[in-house]
Amino acid sequence: MKTRVGQDEIQLSIFGMRCAGCVSAIEGALSVLDGVTSVNVNFADHSALIKGKVSTELLISTIKAAGFDAAAMAAFEDVEAQEQLELLRYKKLMNKAAVAGAFGVFLMLSEMLGWLPEMSTPIGRWFWPEMAIVTLAVLIYSGWHFYSGAYKSLLLKQANMDTLIALGTGSAWIYSCIVIDYSEYLPSLAKHAYFEAAVVILAFINLGTGLETLARGKTSSAIRQLIGLQPRTARVIRDGVDIDIPIEQVGLGESLRIRPGEKIPVDGILIEGSSSIDESMLTGESLPSEKYAGSEVVAGTVNLTGSFIFKATRIGLNTALAQIIKSVKQAQSSKPEIARLADRISGIFVPTVVVISFVTFFIWLAIGPDPSISYAFVTSMTVLVIACPCALGLATPISIIVAVGRAAQLGILIRKGDALQTVGKITCLLLDKTGTLTQGKPVVSNVEVLNKNYTINQVIQLAASIEVGSEHPLGTAIVAEAENNNLELLHIEHFEAESGFGVKAIIDDQFIALGNTAFMDTLNVNISDTGNLLNTLAIQGQTPIMLAVNNALVGIISITDPIKIDSPQAIKRFQDLGIRVIMVTGDNVTTATAVAKRAGITEIRAQILPHDKADIVKELQTQGEIVGMVGDGINDAPALAQADVGIAIGTGTDIAIESADIVILQGSLVKVAEVIQLSKLTVSNIKQNLLGAFFYNTISIPVATGLLYPFFGILLNPMIAGAAMAMSSLTVVSNANRLRWLKID
Repeated sequence: MKTRVGQDEIQLSIFGMRCAGCVSAIEGALSVLDGVTSVNVNFADHSALIKGKVSTELLISTIKAAGFDAAAMAAFEDVEAQEQLELLRYKKLMNKAAVAGAFGVFLMLSEMLGWLPEMSTPIGRWFWPEMAIVTLAVLIYSGWHFYSGAYKSLLLKQANMDTLIALGTGSAWIYSCIVIDYSEYLPSLAKHAYFEAAVVILAFINLGTGLETLARGKTSSAIRQLIGLQPRTARVIRDGVDIDIPIEQVGLGESLRIRPGEKIPVDGILIEGSSSIDESMLTGESLPSEKYAGSEVVAGTVNLTGSFIFKATRIGLNTALAQIIKSVKQAQSSKPEIARLADRISGIFVPTVVVISFVTFFIWLAIGPDPSISYAFVTSMTVLVIACPCALGLATPISIIVAVGRAAQLGILIRKGDALQTVGKITCLLLDKTGTLTQGKPVVSNVEVLNKNYTINQVIQLAASIEVGSEHPLGTAIVAEAENNNLELLHIEHFEAESGFGVKAIIDDQFIALGNTAFMDTLNVNISDTGNLLNTLAIQGQTPIMLAVNNALVGIISITDPIKIDSPQAIKRFQDLGIRVIMVTGDNVTTATAVAKRAGITEIRAQILPHDKADIVKELQTQGEIVGMVGDGINDAPALAQADVGIAIGTGTDIAIESADIVILQGSLVKVAEVIQLSKLTVSNIKQNLLGAFFYNTISIPVATGLLYPFFGILLNPMIAGAAMAMSSLTVVSNANRLRWLKID
């Protein structure tokens, strides 16, 4: 394996983790290494995200020394191989559970039916030692991973779930062997071997872990789907010949051919042909996107109709898909504060349980009824088995993994687990105007003809002809309107552009000028009769562009940046959630007011420079608001960084990913409302998991110690404890998976 020193982030797959105590052990071992700046170990998907400048080999060797195993995770894992590995792990656990369960059930049924001989009889003296040997073989086959893990933890002076299982089942076997050898010295009620308890406990725990593995595997289905989007090969055009090559061999600037039904292998710019492309898996948008020459195409999307050729602009780990996968992984591996609290509790929980188990043993031995040693042994073993904090360790990360995956399927990219927790607590939402509330693409909304010798089409034709060489967005809108009306552009001469005012040229020996009111004033064009019209347009949020022919005003073209069709719906949802909504824009007050009115926003901050937006965020935060900032991820970067949650909206994925906590991969504000709802559902789900896990351990441990025995004669059987412990983890995983199906609208 190649050493990767200097890498900022390394993600490892961890093998051998069986409880939240393992998380603390691994994080503790890695965090002290030179060069490591942060470590996040995720018990839910058995991975670790390490940041810093350190070699992968050193990290893996440190993890191995701590009693676990690890392997570096590739940028694009082999999805099929990963699933096969998980399936193989599941089958092994099921086989171990089956062997232990079959033998344990045989012993229990034999005892219930009176088939087992007394230990003091000649047959018993032969039979029970044989059972001890067979039981030992079953324990080794079905529980060796627990015993080896416990031994390694002991060497490191740590304790984890393996410690509890090894102590519980190991002591059951040893106690049973003592009973066999010294049965004549023990009271009749104490002459009981617990071989069946030891193996059935292992059966239940392996069964629970196996089912948990199966359920946990479903939680990362979204990221596996993302990884599976990228095809394995690409069809490049080299020396005029189409060649199919592995995707890793595609170079920058190469031309690639895409046929109908094929996936796009890398990012690029379409250079020949046109098509409709399904981008739903990346953006959540169900309608196909039309692509023409000059359009950007993204790796992993599916070509629907036409055939086209495009030039590769981003390959390998630089594609938008690769960046999305990286962000999803980071979010799934990150830990909000609520998860770190659970990990800290779990880290001290296991040693505490061991102490409780020993105290329970000696209390029962001292004051318990006869045979006190049997009661002492059963209760202490039950405490060890039932107290495993697996459910506690799973409670938060499993919900985060499911929620982040669900968000990715909705076209929402969550970069940090903290953001997922915080976005649902937002009390104030700042919205940029252009490109966030509005479409960001000005269009011609109205044409007023002021000279009876001209028609609407002639006004547009003249304006578009003079603007065809301009790169100004307003000019582009006028040219687009002429194209939509199939108007032929006229030949122009002596073109001049005056920045901030307008443009002028000669068309058919006539002097044509197009620009704002100030431009008309400099040309001595009389616009005195247009005052009321200009005021009306300003109130409506429209920008007037005046057309003059030979210094006589002939028409006014109104241009507007229309709000997105679903912006009012999104604003209504924010307000229904009790969120204060403020529009911040660099535009003038009149235009800003008009746009805000159409969107349903009552509070605006206009004529705000980009760097001043961050100051507004700070101001609101000092007032006690939890602030979310929604912008385009580029000029709003300072405000996005200052906000409690920065949300980038739009299609500039590669830039937006670097500037925000959450990225909406399509331009809909409704997705912001959806991620707020998902956050609330996720936090609620985490609380349910934590409450269940804490309640389970809080209630089960006192019952396991025998606290209810003096009052109700109730004692927990160690086998029931094993089943309950396994089912508690499975319950947490299943509850987290509900997030995949809960309605978000």
